[in-house]
Amino acid sequence: MATSPIMIGLAGLGRAGWGMHCEELKGREEQFRYVAACDLLEDRRKAMAERFGCAVYGCIEEMIADPNVELVCVATRSIDHFAHVKMALEAGKDVFDEKPMCVTYEEALALKAIADRAKGTLYIRHNRRFEPAFQHIREIIASGLLGEVYEIKLRRVGYGRRDDWQSLLAFGGGQLLNWGPHIVDHSLRLLESPVKSVWGDLKRIAAVGDAEDHLKIVLTGENGRVVDMEISGGAAISEPEYLVWGTNGALSCDERTITLKYLDPTVPLLPRAADPGTPGTSFGSPEMLAWIQEVIPVNPALPVNTTSIWDYLYRTIREGEPFPITLDEAVGVMQVVSAVKAGTPFEITGAVVV
Repeated sequence: MATSPIMIGLAGLGRAGWGMHCEELKGREEQFRYVAACDLLEDRRKAMAERFGCAVYGCIEEMIADPNVELVCVATRSIDHFAHVKMALEAGKDVFDEKPMCVTYEEALALKAIADRAKGTLYIRHNRRFEPAFQHIREIIASGLLGEVYEIKLRRVGYGRRDDWQSLLAFGGGQLLNWGPHIVDHSLRLLESPVKSVWGDLKRIAAVGDAEDHLKIVLTGENGRVVDMEISGGAAISEPEYLVWGTNGALSCDERTITLKYLDPTVPLLPRAADPGTPGTSFGSPEMLAWIQEVIPVNPALPVNTTSIWDYLYRTIREGEPFPITLDEAVGVMQVVSAVKAGTPFEITGAVVV
C-alpha cells in the first residue's frame, strides 16, 4: 500500500543537518521530503532552497509554525537541543533529535516528561546503534562462542587540536557530548545489565577550547560485567575499537575485521584441580588447549549501517512499528554523561529546564 513521504522541517544546516541528514536521505525520497528548513546564515538557507525547493526560515519558531512540517529534525548546536525540541513538541510536531539528546540528565528527564504528554513523538538519533561492527559483535557475544563475557573495552581515539564550537563548554562542546552519546549508548547495550557503578575521568589534552577532549568511563553491571570506554582527541597511538574478553575466548575489532581466538567447542576440557603441594619448576602443570584463531570480515546477520535509522524511523511513523531506541535508553545515556561530568571543571551548569 502506497504511503506519503514524511514531511521534514530541518533545524540547522551545518555539519549534521546539511552534511549528514541531507546526504543520508538521498535515495529515500519516497520516504522523506524536505518541505522547510531554518538556519541563521543566509547562504545556507539559499543552498537548501535551491537543492530541495523547500521553504526556508531565519528562525526555528517560523519553521515550526509551518503547517506543512510534520517532523522537525533538530540538528542545531548541542546547547540548543532542549529548547528546540521542547518548542517543536509543544507545537504538536514529531521530533527527530540529533545526539546529544540535550546537555544534562535534568534536561533529558524534562524532555521525556514533555514528550509523554505531547501530541507528537520524540525520537533520538543514536544512529551508531546500527554500526555493522557493533551489531556483529553483539551477535558473537549472544552466540556464546566466547563463553561468559566479563569485560569489554571500547575505543575511539585520535589526536587533533580542535578549535571549533565543539571545543567550548558554552555551546555544549566536548567529547562526552560529541562522540560520547554514541559510545555510552554502545556501552550500556553491551553491559546487558542495570548499572551498578559509574567511574569517569575527563581531561583537556590537545583541544584549544575549555571543554574536555579525552575521557575514560568504566561501567560495572549488576551482572559483574565491566565496560571500559575511552574517547580521545589527544591520543597519538590508537587501540582496537573493540576488545571483548570471555571465559572461553576473546575478540578484537576494527571497523572492517574481527579477530577471534576461542577454545574449540568440540574439544572438552580435561578435569583440573588446584594442587596445594610444593610447586615444581613450572607455574602449574602444563596443558595444551585447543585454540581456534581466525580473522573474519565484519558482516552481521542483520544487514544494517548507520543510515538504517531512517528506515526504522519511517516504519515507526508510517507503519506503527516500535522505534528501536527508546526514550528511557536515551535518558539513561544522559544519566551517565551527567554523572561523569558532576563535580568536574567540565560540568555544564545553568541549563534551563521548564
